[in-house]
Amino acid sequence: MVTDSWIARLLAGLVGLAPVALTGASVQPPADTVVYRDLPAGQIQQQRVLRYWTADRRASARQVRARGRGAPAVPDLANVGALWPGSALATVGRVFFSMDGQDFLCSAATVRSSNRDLVVTSGHCAKNGSGSWAENWVFVPAYRDGGGPHGGFTARRMFVPDQWSTGADDGYDVAMVVLAPSAGRHVADVVGFNDIAFAQPRGRQVYTFGYPSYEKYDGRRLAYCSGRPADDPYGETKAQGLRCDLTQGSSGGPWMSGFDPLTGTGTIVSVSSFKYADEERVMYGPYFGDAVRRLYDRAEKG
Repeated sequence: MVTDSWIARLLAGLVGLAPVALTGASVQPPADTVVYRDLPAGQIQQQRVLRYWTADRRASARQVRARGRGAPAVPDLANVGALWPGSALATVGRVFFSMDGQDFLCSAATVRSSNRDLVVTSGHCAKNGSGSWAENWVFVPAYRDGGGPHGGFTARRMFVPDQWSTGADDGYDVAMVVLAPSAGRHVADVVGFNDIAFAQPRGRQVYTFGYPSYEKYDGRRLAYCSGRPADDPYGETKAQGLRCDLTQGSSGGPWMSGFDPLTGTGTIVSVSSFKYADEERVMYGPYFGDAVRRLYDRAEKG
C-alpha cells in the first residue's frame, strides 16, 4: 500500500473520531431557481471522507464523461493543450468524489467569496443532472504527482442551477461548492482566490486549466489551453467552444480572462464542461449569465 502522506495532512486535527455515514437533503428554492444540498461537515464527517480516499481509490477513480451530443513561464496566446510549464497553480486543484457507487475525478478553482470557502466546478462534478448528488467530495488545491502541499478540503454545501438539476442542460453545467475549513482554516486564506465575472463579452482571450487523465495526459500534472472561444456552432447550447485537447478529468477546470502568470490568478468566466463526440479537439464551457450569477450570490454567503 502506498503511504498516504497527503491523507495525513488532510486529517490534521481530526484524530480519535469514529466514522459515520454521509447523508444530506436536497432543497430547491423556487424563488431563484438554485438547487442545493447540505452536507454534514463536522470533524467526524471530514475524517470519514478523507479516510475514504486511499491511494488505491485515487488511482482507480474514473474520469467523468461530460454530457454532450454523443457523449510561471508566459503562456501561449493560442495553445490547444499542454502541461503547464510552471508550478501548479495554488488556486486550481483536483477533485475526488463518488457518485452512484463509483469514484470520479474533476477539477475546480477557488473564487472570491464572503465565506472564503468557495470553489467553482462543473455541475456534473456535483450532481448527475436530475439524479444523484456527489458524495465523498474533496478538493486538493495545487495538486501535483499524487497530492498537494495544503492537503484537501471537504464539501459542506453544493449548489447547481435548476436548469442543470432538472434538465441536465449543458448550457448551465456549473456548480458552486462551499468547503469546510481544514484545521480551522478557510481555503481562500490558505491558497488565495480568483475573481469571477458574469455577462462578459463573448470571444475574449481565456486560459483554461485542469487535470486531464486520459490519452496523452495522466492527471498528475496541471495542463492548460488558451485561445478565444466561439459560440456553439450547432446551436444546441449557449456554451462557448475553445480549441483544446484536454481530456476527461479536466471537467470543472476554470476558464480565466485577464490571467496573470505571475500570480497564477485571473477572472473566472466559465468552466470546462463537455465535448461533442465528432469534435474531440474543442472543449465547451457554459456562458456565465444571470443564472450563474444567482448561483454565485447564493453560494458565496453559504
